[in-house]
Amino acid sequence: MPPSAATPDDANDLRGFHFRRLMRKPVTWILTGVFVVAAGVAGAAFVGPAVGGGAAVLVLLIAVAIVFAIADSKAEDAFFETYAQQRSLSLSGKGPLPPATPLLCRGERRYAERTLTGLLADGVEGTLALYTYEEETTDSQGNRDTSYYHYTLGLIEVPECAEHVPELFCQHKFGLRALEKFEDVFRRSKERVKLESEALDKKYEIFAGKEQDMVWLRQLFAPSFIVWLTDSAPKKFAFELVGGTLCCYVNGHKESAEDLDTMRTASAAVAKRLRDEAAE
Repeated sequence: MPPSAATPDDANDLRGFHFRRLMRKPVTWILTGVFVVAAGVAGAAFVGPAVGGGAAVLVLLIAVAIVFAIADSKAEDAFFETYAQQRSLSLSGKGPLPPATPLLCRGERRYAERTLTGLLADGVEGTLALYTYEEETTDSQGNRDTSYYHYTLGLIEVPECAEHVPELFCQHKFGLRALEKFEDVFRRSKERVKLESEALDKKYEIFAGKEQDMVWLRQLFAPSFIVWLTDSAPKKFAFELVGGTLCCYVNGHKESAEDLDTMRTASAAVAKRLRDEAAE
């Protein structure tokens, strides 16, 4: 990799480098010139010179936009390749994730756009993924629309805690507190967990299975863990634990080294806390 393209901090760092490289290639200008001339000649012949000139300019702008999009894709690929290599992680492209938690079962289609697998922190192996799920809707006229939901998540197996806490959901809080009791009526298999922390209650909603050992769960949420969740966890951080599979997540695809490192560290921190409590 050239010096100007070394050690990118995020997926956009190399975009300018790749754009300039592509724009210097003769084939780029040959193909652009062919389409610009063709559009200009066709527009002038069928409508008039002014339209021909406008068509030529429009095709030139479209060509530049296409080159920019290609450069953006190459920059993103280079960033993730460098990030994976520097952290000794295995990089993979688009593929499925196991439907182990509710988030990983949502939508009509779901997939990881990229995965980074290996040691997320000392003693903690797992997968960091840019995850997307799609939902389709149909309006009254029969028109179909697809919505895309993006997350960055950490997946870690913690089977040793499954017997202590079969299901645990720590969700970022939204909505009105006054509606909590009304919402809980419809949560037939889970119950809301209330802990003696106003800061935690303001930031998170916590749910567990109705047969959960609440003493063990309160020990899990020790004061130090509560302080980490409220003060040090990533913005809008949440996690799901089902059958020993831990899925930590934040909204959006994170494409900077700092954000990805933060998610690796946060996911590993939750896994370590679960393992430590299961071992006692």
